[in-house]
Amino acid sequence: MTKLLPKFWLSGLLVAFLTLRLGEAARGVTTRYWDCCKPSCAWSGKAQVSKPVNTCNIQDQYLNDDNVSSACGGGSAYTCSNQGPWAVNDGLAYGFAAVKLARKSEWDWCCACYKYVHCDDLGYVSTLTLPQYRLTFTSGAVAGKTMIVQATNTGSDLGDRGENHFDLAMPGGGVGQFNGCSKQWGGINMGNQYGGFTDRWQCSTLPWQWQQACYWRFDWFRNADNPDVEFEEVSCPQAMIDRTGCGRWSRLTEEDDGSRIWKGFSQVEL
Repeated sequence: MTKLLPKFWLSGLLVAFLTLRLGEAARGVTTRYWDCCKPSCAWSGKAQVSKPVNTCNIQDQYLNDDNVSSACGGGSAYTCSNQGPWAVNDGLAYGFAAVKLARKSEWDWCCACYKYVHCDDLGYVSTLTLPQYRLTFTSGAVAGKTMIVQATNTGSDLGDRGENHFDLAMPGGGVGQFNGCSKQWGGINMGNQYGGFTDRWQCSTLPWQWQQACYWRFDWFRNADNPDVEFEEVSCPQAMIDRTGCGRWSRLTEEDDGSRIWKGFSQVEL
């Protein structure tokens, strides 16, 4: 005869299980790039967002037409210079990335934000009190630091380094498969196709708008070479939405007439 557990036991077990599951972070890998191309999430219809990611012309001025083709496909839309990384303080940075996540698509990740919390050598993790997911670096010279990135591009060409892949956008990080930078910057030497620059001084060869985001790699990021991560999703800081113009709708509400509409952006002030 099967003996049933008391209901309060079952409730306790369920709560414990959910607590463990919600506390888990997914694992992934990182690389780096800057190809100057129009980000994939800059096209309309990719996800339930306020608007597609901002793009710029060859002079780094905002474009008002989301349908302008990418400079890497014969068009004139480029990644804007303000979509590079920057340090909030010595332990926290914001940035953007091309993303490829297991069993998900652009509908899930375009303009979503993710947080890495870099584990130190002893395995301790620095965290911020934020809802939803966090991201965690688990190797490399950035141990103990935290970074929040917004997904502005899709890494369909990221290969098979891992199921979950974040290609961090940083000027001088390597053009990868596509190269719009030679067209935008007049043939500047972009370093290695994969990996980009090898020395900090090379950042000074870029146009001034991109130099600080390039220095960030050698300063705050300590020139870390493709660190692994654990990650969770977080609400996007307003400072990041201000740069891309793109926020995810976060709440589905029902109107008096029975229609259902999305209200509110996925964002949080830190």
